[in-house]
Amino acid sequence: MTKTILITGATAGIGEASARRFASGGWRVIATGRRADRLRALADELGDCCLPLEIDMRVVEALGTLAELSAPWGEIDLLLNNAGLAPPMGSISDTDWGLLETAIDTNVTGLVALTRALLPRLIESKGAIINLSSVAATYPYRGGAVYAGTKAFVRQFSLDLRCDLAGTGVRVTSIEPGMVETEFTIVRTGGDKAASDALYSNMDPMTSVDIAETIWWVANLPAHVNINTLELMPTSQSFAGFAVERKT
Repeated sequence: MTKTILITGATAGIGEASARRFASGGWRVIATGRRADRLRALADELGDCCLPLEIDMRVVEALGTLAELSAPWGEIDLLLNNAGLAPPMGSISDTDWGLLETAIDTNVTGLVALTRALLPRLIESKGAIINLSSVAATYPYRGGAVYAGTKAFVRQFSLDLRCDLAGTGVRVTSIEPGMVETEFTIVRTGGDKAASDALYSNMDPMTSVDIAETIWWVANLPAHVNINTLELMPTSQSFAGFAVERKT
């Protein structure tokens, strides 16, 4: 029987790579995102197995409509909460409130609203929820307070949601990657590709395909196996040391 995945943030990076991976594996793919032109291009590439829907994660009312899709698209087996972004790296006091609010609304409020809306369908299908968190949820760094805070929320939300869904057969996983070279840093820096290139230079980062393959593996484990959290980094990345301010 053909399964269906709903992917948020499918217009680039991990979401786009996941859409390709699941389509190639024979799944139906509901691809959502804000950039209609990219959604159309993805749907043209993947064909009839892809349903492109222009959705902004900040518009809670629009997210609710995804629970009203008719068969076969409404028979959702996996929700991949991938959409997310980060405000510029800086102190909260120096960052425009609108940028902070956008990150919170996208990474937290939208994710919770969509998950809540789709829960009846997922319980019916004994499906799965995979949430994209980050190593930032665990390891703090300067300038990451709001982004890391949202990803810590996603991690804890995943764990507590799993408690709420005990006995339903629904699996919940938090995937927490380290450095993955996508458009993420370009968006975070307001379009500064040079900054993104410098961040990932000479360190062999993970790719969106690496994470998509990980998501595919988690999704296709036996129904009696649940991966609670999965943290992964490129081999060249490790845990930052403690910063110590020394008096001169």
